[in-house]
Amino acid sequence: MEKKDINVLEQMQDMTVDLNSKVLIEKAEKDGVETMYKRKLGYKVQCGFGLQGVCCRNCGMGPCRISAKTPRGLCGADQHTIVGRNFARMAAAGTAAHSDHARDIAHTLALTAPGGDYQVKEPQKLVEFAKFMDVDPEGKDIYELAHEVAEVCLMEFGKPFGVSKLLKRAPKVRQEIWHNLGIEPRAIDREIATVMHSTHVGCTADLDSLIHMSLRCSLADGWGGSMIGTMLSDILFGTPKPVHTEANLNVLAGNNVNIILHGHEPTLSEMIVAASELPEMQELAKEVGADGITLSGICCTGNELTMRHGVKIAGDFHQQELAVITGAVEAMIVDVQCIFPAMAEVSTHYHTKFITTSPKAKITGSTYMEFHEETAMEDAKTIVREAILNFKNRDASKVLVPDLKSEGMVGYAEEAIVGQLNNVVNTQIDEMDSIKPLVDVLASGVIRGVVGVVGCNNAKTPSNYNHLTIIKELIKNDFLVVTTGCGASAACKNGLMLKENAPKYAGKGLATVCELVDIPPVIHLGSCVDNSRILNVCSIVANACDMDISDLPVAGCAPEWMSEKAIAIGTYVVGSGIDTFLGVMPPVTGSDRAVELLCGGLKDQVGACFYVNENPVELAKMIMDDIEAKRPAFEALYQEKVLNKRLAEVAAE
Repeated sequence: MEKKDINVLEQMQDMTVDLNSKVLIEKAEKDGVETMYKRKLGYKVQCGFGLQGVCCRNCGMGPCRISAKTPRGLCGADQHTIVGRNFARMAAAGTAAHSDHARDIAHTLALTAPGGDYQVKEPQKLVEFAKFMDVDPEGKDIYELAHEVAEVCLMEFGKPFGVSKLLKRAPKVRQEIWHNLGIEPRAIDREIATVMHSTHVGCTADLDSLIHMSLRCSLADGWGGSMIGTMLSDILFGTPKPVHTEANLNVLAGNNVNIILHGHEPTLSEMIVAASELPEMQELAKEVGADGITLSGICCTGNELTMRHGVKIAGDFHQQELAVITGAVEAMIVDVQCIFPAMAEVSTHYHTKFITTSPKAKITGSTYMEFHEETAMEDAKTIVREAILNFKNRDASKVLVPDLKSEGMVGYAEEAIVGQLNNVVNTQIDEMDSIKPLVDVLASGVIRGVVGVVGCNNAKTPSNYNHLTIIKELIKNDFLVVTTGCGASAACKNGLMLKENAPKYAGKGLATVCELVDIPPVIHLGSCVDNSRILNVCSIVANACDMDISDLPVAGCAPEWMSEKAIAIGTYVVGSGIDTFLGVMPPVTGSDRAVELLCGGLKDQVGACFYVNENPVELAKMIMDDIEAKRPAFEALYQEKVLNKRLAEVAAE
């Protein structure tokens, strides 16, 4: 390899801290395969107008780019309007993606039947959710009830009147804040349509209004689409319970048919799991010379499967091409979101079949095998059979599976968290299945706070570096971390989801809690849709303390965000009263007023705002300082609203 080529390779390998990825980046170069790491080198300078959010393409007179020479677009829109409109559209697109996911889950619930491809796995949870959604379960067969709940959930997308039913989960004071600001989300699709209409040429040209629309639309995701998606997935496929898993590309098995599932919707992946376990599929695998079938996951599908089945995590967003470059993958089966179009080209260099399944995500050059929930098992069997038959085409000379993998405990739904807390409950005086131990350990300061470190990978920062740096800083200083999405994959790949590693990485207080409660210092809550679990746990704690969510010592962090879904997530987290810290600057810097509002002004309106710092050590310190500043008020409220109430109850006995 020439010196120039070595320098290029080193630059690409510096884009990740994952050692397996570094090995496969080198293999890609030797194989002559272009990856995102190579493409990134070509973007030495990105468009400054795009980075600042001051490029408008919302009508045919443009594009218009704001600069000192041209401070307004042809219609007269200034930088504040253009930045606000672009931000709102990103939030709307993210809300659409998460919520359309939920729509498909609700549609699947409507297809459930005894002995059918999809069945109700959690009937009691269905009954409880039905009551919450104002559906009377009395005297109804469980599938009759499922169909009625599905219809009610689908109405949340387009109902003509009222607000989201799920808002009732939030503390009443938070609901009042939304109502008084006029940002209570109505029907999910209505909020998306409102943003798209309002950002059309000739409509809203007021920054405050555009940011409020962004909040309202994003809240329709967090307290609507995502919450519906999480709840119905639990009902259909089972509530996650702590389970052991392994993570990183070494989970690919040498002489097995390797099938990777990548995307987001469990309706497909659950059926692929079921189909792959059928005796006829196992026998077919042996007929083609394999020892068996190994499934693994990438992105949020990986999180969905690992927390319900212990299916191993092959990798994260930045490892999807590298998985194929191992040469050991018979098929990568995808549905929607976060899928590189480049996967089709990368797969041509190996025997891998890149199988797309959704009409929402057709990709030129893929093998398209459309999946329908109505014929789910038959479709899944056809897809799995295609993968198995491809095993004979594997070229051993092209196979390189890196050595490293890690282990972790994953799958902590809200119920599992409460269940773990029972390990420290005094059964003589305390009630079981209560959030009280978490409240007490937060109030005592043994755990200084809880931080949700979530989200994507972004080529603007070395892959996983921000996630791992921030998580390690937080747990070292006794902050419990909960995580979802590709951030969760990063933590699991690096041993941070093992209780046994708490003494190594966590501060004394957190390590003690981990030992007593039997939890790792980083808690896996699921996929990005499951950020709604974080909202739910915060609401449970706030309601138990008679506080607002903004009073709690909690924060959100997206160290390497990149998708429009992340904009929606960050905005609904801020709108819920949780300060949110970003490791990558959103495209809003072209408007000083937008920066001031998003990173300060919203604090006076919703009790939280965004903070941005591209240095992960500094960002971690900002998070800790923010929570520490909230602690005196939280402790005083805890004394007033929790301890004094308990003392009064004891005195009354």
